[in-house]
Amino acid sequence: MAATTNHDDISSSISRILNEKRHPEHLETLKMFTNSLRDKNYRDVVDADIFSTLLKVFSRLKDDLLTSTDEDPNSVAMQLHFCAECFRVLRNSCVQSSRNQSLLRELGFLDLSIELLRFLHANPKIWEGIFECESLNSNEDVISLDDSNIYFLTALRCGIQFLGNISVANQMCKDDIWRRSFPDLLLQLLNVDDERTVCYTSMLLYTCLDEAKVEELSQLKNIQIARRVLELCGNRPELDWTVLIATQHFLKSSSLVENMYSAMPPCERLTLLELISAQLSGGDSLGDCISPGVARFLASSFQKGGGAILSLANSATDEPLQEALTVMSLLDVLCEMTSHQDEFTFLQDQADLLVTTIELLKQVHTIGKTSQNVFSPAQNFDVQEEDQESSRSPVTSFKAHLVRLVANLCYRHPNNQNKVRELEGIPLILDNCRIDSNNPFISQWAILAIRNLFENNKKNQEVLITLERKGQADYSALRDLGFDVVERDGALLLKTTGKDA
Repeated sequence: MAATTNHDDISSSISRILNEKRHPEHLETLKMFTNSLRDKNYRDVVDADIFSTLLKVFSRLKDDLLTSTDEDPNSVAMQLHFCAECFRVLRNSCVQSSRNQSLLRELGFLDLSIELLRFLHANPKIWEGIFECESLNSNEDVISLDDSNIYFLTALRCGIQFLGNISVANQMCKDDIWRRSFPDLLLQLLNVDDERTVCYTSMLLYTCLDEAKVEELSQLKNIQIARRVLELCGNRPELDWTVLIATQHFLKSSSLVENMYSAMPPCERLTLLELISAQLSGGDSLGDCISPGVARFLASSFQKGGGAILSLANSATDEPLQEALTVMSLLDVLCEMTSHQDEFTFLQDQADLLVTTIELLKQVHTIGKTSQNVFSPAQNFDVQEEDQESSRSPVTSFKAHLVRLVANLCYRHPNNQNKVRELEGIPLILDNCRIDSNNPFISQWAILAIRNLFENNKKNQEVLITLERKGQADYSALRDLGFDVVERDGALLLKTTGKDA
């Protein structure tokens, strides 16, 4: 077993690598050491002197690589073989071993490794001639790539894995790696055209991040790393680490979200909003995942930019579409947030949000009635589902969600109930009780809004009575849905009209 490997044999073998000209047998020695370190019992008792000798081997290897541009490709390939195997030794030695993590850090392996990774990333063209050399042996770190790339990429991947392993549950290593690699090296590695390199770098970034480091990321000069993570979330959703970074770190920082959002084009904003929406639909401990500051910022963004969607009414091009989709996503997120009363109830006190929503609902409603456009109601219920999907308007459900947001903001909130009345929003809500295929469930949301507007609010109930007496309140749409408004003891009640009611 690996645990019985003789320490003296390993030590003397690594010393020979240091004192002799490098050749394939030395590579086999390193591989044997790598395999031995898979055994936890062996990892826990490796002599510090062995790592000290390995540091000298690694340091000389680094110096040789830094001056290898004019050497024979076979020699460079051998050096890269050694580099990758040294990184594998270091990677394996740190697995569940705080003792080895601290030892390697104290010996200086972090400085050496990061310097070598910078060199490998900065000089990929150096390795273009290596494809004539014998291919690397197949192992778990090698995938099918062009021969001109596979050598340095393998070393790059193993080096990043080492940094990831040494930083797990070790704050001093995390801080050292961050100081030496943030922001330039981390950003460069996230942009390498190799999925495994990006995956390992994302894992390293996730491991190192904490609240203070996220605030560093939020500075405008460093925002590109956060934007790259969001880009990967959109383009490479299979990379779980980037999604974890965004949802478990980014969404807790209002300054980071605000600076990212301000610097992003609409397509990137959509990715961010989709991540937030996914978190909201999860439903667990939302207050711990999305900070109140982020919620307030998104509400403010909707207030400032919501009118952009109106441009779709008369647009013959797709130019405004991305902005409009962003507005729709913001509205969807706000609807979900205000549905979670415990975590985001403070949004009800953001009075301007309700005003913006009512005014936008008025505009959309009026535009839809004035002429035939994307905001006009429709009754296309006979269309086949697949045809309906292909012809679906980019603003489908927008008006319904505006009504839903009004309903949520008025739930047991007297000030908002009164504000809707003052803005003459009650007739507007009543007028949206009709079924509309462009706005699925709008009638149901309107009924909820009516209930929330009238609950324990005499003045709102009096408005409805006045509208009815003047013939301005049309209850026919409500009755078609099985509801009616009845007066009892001076108060209005919304009741079902079915025979079982």
